[in-house]
Amino acid sequence: MKVTRTADQPVRRLEWQLAQVREVVVETYRVKSLVLHVSNWQGHLPGQHVDLRLTAEDGYQAQRSYSIASPPEDDLLALTVERVDDGEVSPYLVEDVRAGDQFELRGPIGRYFVWTVATQGPLWLVAGGSGIAPLMAMLRHRVRRKLRAPALLLYSSRSLDDVIYRDELDMMARGDPELRVVNALTRNQPEKWTGHRGRINGALLAGAGFPPKQDPKIYVCGPTSFVEDISGFLVELGHDHLTIKTERFGPSGA
Repeated sequence: MKVTRTADQPVRRLEWQLAQVREVVVETYRVKSLVLHVSNWQGHLPGQHVDLRLTAEDGYQAQRSYSIASPPEDDLLALTVERVDDGEVSPYLVEDVRAGDQFELRGPIGRYFVWTVATQGPLWLVAGGSGIAPLMAMLRHRVRRKLRAPALLLYSSRSLDDVIYRDELDMMARGDPELRVVNALTRNQPEKWTGHRGRINGALLAGAGFPPKQDPKIYVCGPTSFVEDISGFLVELGHDHLTIKTERFGPSGA
């Protein structure tokens, strides 16, 4: 739905708010989710993100953007952070932050990369690594609203140990015949692995995905090169590029 803003509908200014960490959840050996309480949080839509700001004792500040992984139905906000070894912010968030700690954030930000249960058509999600975070907000929203429309997640990870939200995704798929979760392991696979080996390619997208005639709503999130490759494959398969929504991340000093 397109909203036309009039003169008496000012754009809401995003203010920095204090967020308190309520829980730190270990997702993988290099990924954690921070579960936050934000007193004046006005709600968000699945797919949106926030800016997070850290301030050192000497006044130095560092700011990064993180996708929201929790659904709008939850009272607490969840940000999933992957440690970047030479990063400025993510090592602190993953290794040092504890329950009770506080920092600033503002949001929600972004309305392009958004999906809700009101959207018609099958839902097709393609994630690379920690790009699963905003897509997980969509899947969790789908579960909370008890939607049973067809949905598919194709998820590329280095190894099975790198699959973020692995247990929760397995539980979602077992409890919902309309949801398929397909993992692609690019580097290491278990000895008896029967799933996809290597990167997500055109053949996997064609064999596992929805055909263009079903008009799926497609969301792709991951590293820049991953997103560009997947988008290209999808267009080659006949999907309209206007139906493919993408969000990407690259080197940022995280």
